[in-house]
Amino acid sequence: MTNSNEVSNKKELTREQSEELLHVLKARFEKNMHRHKELEWAKVQARLEVNLEKLWSLNEMEKTGGEPDVIEYDEKKDEYIFCDFSAETPKGRRSVCYDREALESRKKHKPETSAMDMAAEIGIDMLTEEQYRELQKIENFDKKTSSWVQTPSDIRELGGALFCDYRFGHVFVYHNGADSYYSVRGFRGSLRV
Repeated sequence: MTNSNEVSNKKELTREQSEELLHVLKARFEKNMHRHKELEWAKVQARLEVNLEKLWSLNEMEKTGGEPDVIEYDEKKDEYIFCDFSAETPKGRRSVCYDREALESRKKHKPETSAMDMAAEIGIDMLTEEQYRELQKIENFDKKTSSWVQTPSDIRELGGALFCDYRFGHVFVYHNGADSYYSVRGFRGSLRV
């Protein structure tokens, strides 16, 4: 028997929150058809309405400033892919080092969390360098900020991590110590529904 005072650990929204988020996502989808030509909102919404945990993750993306929108439909896997489309790296996901190992290795001035931990908590994947480059072909992002991207294990094993930004008409990929963090560096995520 469940105590009515117990807090649920389920990641789902109230009906009102769901309706409000769907309204925001629909408006963004319709305003930015160049991001997802030939896709229909009704099909996306139907998929979201039966994937409440994914809807919760999209709400977390929205709350942290990601402005998620559909970027493509994967026919092989029958999944819609959402991505962060905020002009700059999401504000609520900045000032984080790369991963848990980097966070724990810091002796002083530790950030609150890491990009990988935050992505896992939200239920999204951090973009790869390839996904970041594809995103930049649609619109230009991170003209003043930068975003951590998934880092190959051989680089990470040596203490480094990769991040990207857009400057001078080009996407740049850089490296830094995984334990570094800056007020203008965060991460972008994707979610399959």
